[in-house]
Amino acid sequence: MSAKTVAVVGSGTMGQGIAYAAAVAGYTVAVTDASSAALSRAMDAIRAAMRGGVERGKLSQDSHDEAIARVFAHARLEDAVGEASIVIEAVPEILAVKRALFGKIDMSAGDATVLASNTSSLSISEIASGVNRPERVVGLHFFNPVHAMKLVEVVRGRETSAATIARAKTFAAALGKTSIVVEDTPGFATSRLGVVLGLEAMRMLEEGVASAEDIDTAMRLGYNHPVGPLRLSDIVGLDVRLAIADHLHDTLGGDTYRAPDLLRRLVSEGKLGRKAGEGLYVWPEGDS
Repeated sequence: MSAKTVAVVGSGTMGQGIAYAAAVAGYTVAVTDASSAALSRAMDAIRAAMRGGVERGKLSQDSHDEAIARVFAHARLEDAVGEASIVIEAVPEILAVKRALFGKIDMSAGDATVLASNTSSLSISEIASGVNRPERVVGLHFFNPVHAMKLVEVVRGRETSAATIARAKTFAAALGKTSIVVEDTPGFATSRLGVVLGLEAMRMLEEGVASAEDIDTAMRLGYNHPVGPLRLSDIVGLDVRLAIADHLHDTLGGDTYRAPDLLRRLVSEGKLGRKAGEGLYVWPEGDS
């Protein structure tokens, strides 16, 4: 096992962002995905993001070249996680899928490997229920876009050890992130608060209170938010927002997290936000 090797399981938007950040920070990164096509697309996207970093002056050419050389694609889960000091899962927000995946990771990773989930709302304790050593399972909730967002939520499951929390915080710091430690409650801190604002903004849009642009401007200029809640929902992905809202509604009850009809309709139509080119906003091709 190498102390400077990170495995990223799941090569979607968040997996790509985590891989990018870890490689730039000096880690060797092993990326794997159940879909070979998705894995190939992810590697292309990571390379493109790094080229963009050079073009924007965020990366020197030497740093770019070194970081690119540290990222490897692995078709087999076992090959990706076997030498990693930390494994970060970044697959869709489906508890059964994550729990089954952690069982497989547990069989292939080293005994001292930290097993982390990038879940934004699901129970770390439930995810850890399928592993032999749940004390080494932790939440590492990154934010999109990973390279720009400074926060990482470190989530302590019922059996997560103090040593695992310390290693997770050290890893986040090595990536230049500030970490907060939260207990394993539905939505943790950030999703529980952020989703409330996003859903209420959607209800206001449904009711015709104001346009999407004006609702977002109200929060940007009135409350100094860098991005308005509707635009942010499109960036996160409306399907992701809906999954979190449904989970919080099921676990916390009440109407606070009941998804608006607008959100369900857009998701059913495939209008998932920036990644689909349309959601609450229409996104120019270069931004999607």
